[in-house]
Amino acid sequence: MTEHRMKTALTGLQWTLGLVILIEAVLFVMPSARHDFARTHMPDVVRQVLGWGEIVGSVLLLIPRTAVRGAWVLVAIFVLAIIVHLLHGMFTVGYLAIYTAAAWAIASGKTTTQTIG
Repeated sequence: MTEHRMKTALTGLQWTLGLVILIEAVLFVMPSARHDFARTHMPDVVRQVLGWGEIVGSVLLLIPRTAVRGAWVLVAIFVLAIIVHLLHGMFTVGYLAIYTAAAWAIASGKTTTQTIG
């Protein structure tokens, strides 16, 4: 894959992940999500920390100068979310694993292309 194609692919992944996570996170921190989250029997502060962490990470991801930092923030938040899910017996974390891999690919790829180009 040429360097230009790699940059284009990473930018497409960056914007897709950033926008999807931003939209989902905003919906997650809205008061209307409190009721569904209450079924997990976790404190509401967990929802707020994860949701606001995702918002901060996705906004940073969408800003070109802070995209790598935003991707690493999202990796950390997603790993934390996976741990919380698993500790509470919720084993459907496939989508979180995919989001983590995408954020990791962006962080690694953007760092590599910045040092090369």
